[in-house]
Amino acid sequence: MEEVNQTSSRRFILLGLSNVPYLQALCFFLFFIMYVITLSGNLLLVTVVRINPKLQTPMYFFLSNLSIIDIGFSSTITPKILINTLAKDRSISLLACAVQMFFHLALGSTECFILAVMAYDRYAAICRPLHYNTIMNKMLCVSLVVGSWSFSFMNSAIHVVLTFQLQYCKSHHVNHFFCEIPPFLRMSCQDTLLNEIAMYISAGIIAMCSFCLTLISYVHIISTILRIRSSQGRNKAFSICASHLTVVALYYGTIMCMYLKPRSTYSPETNKIVSILYTAVTPMLNPIIYSIRNKDVKNTVKREQKNTFL
Repeated sequence: MEEVNQTSSRRFILLGLSNVPYLQALCFFLFFIMYVITLSGNLLLVTVVRINPKLQTPMYFFLSNLSIIDIGFSSTITPKILINTLAKDRSISLLACAVQMFFHLALGSTECFILAVMAYDRYAAICRPLHYNTIMNKMLCVSLVVGSWSFSFMNSAIHVVLTFQLQYCKSHHVNHFFCEIPPFLRMSCQDTLLNEIAMYISAGIIAMCSFCLTLISYVHIISTILRIRSSQGRNKAFSICASHLTVVALYYGTIMCMYLKPRSTYSPETNKIVSILYTAVTPMLNPIIYSIRNKDVKNTVKREQKNTFL
């Protein structure tokens, strides 16, 4: 008989998005398309930044990191969704589940930090243009990126350890399409107060602080833009800010909705929809909104295409 506290032999069953055949086919098609677009867009951005010396700036350095995060973030979850959508066996081992949860949390947290850093970079460029090169020097940029990655991975390790120290005697059926913390807390027969407190503190420090830094940066940016005399310049700047803030609000909003809401309001179906937004939709949109619409990126792509055919 399987002992619930013998985690080494435990396997979990991911219930997925739907058991209806035609909905499964639709989900497979949509996730496959989103994954292809995500990989193509983000790989294109990383490649363009690498081959164009003019794009060796702090902004594109942060954008490249964001693209790498989005590739890893999507690849941690989407392939498993595609496999489970078609496979009869939806089980996942404890180790595989822990690894998926670890990278999902780590990359998600890193994205929060990088988005905040990008907002600060834009603040320095627009509000302090004469001091931009001094403020956003190479040492600071590297330190911000390394600090973001390091803190996020350490934070993720703590949460994974806390989560899988729990005993799961209620069920091994996870009402989700990947291994995420909230469904596991619902499955445990132990008191999860410590896990919830740790989750709220972590989400508050990472998501809320990053979002506030982003918001403060954009308050200063918009204040500066309003003083621009050219209406064309103001409209262009506001358009860029609106696009950036839309994705930031979508990403942070879904993260906070997932990790900061009370346990009493937990809804598996709602959580699945929220998770789709920040695990599949946002990584697909990021390269489009931040980069592919950018003239420097498009001109580099066109030039490389022209050189290829010559």
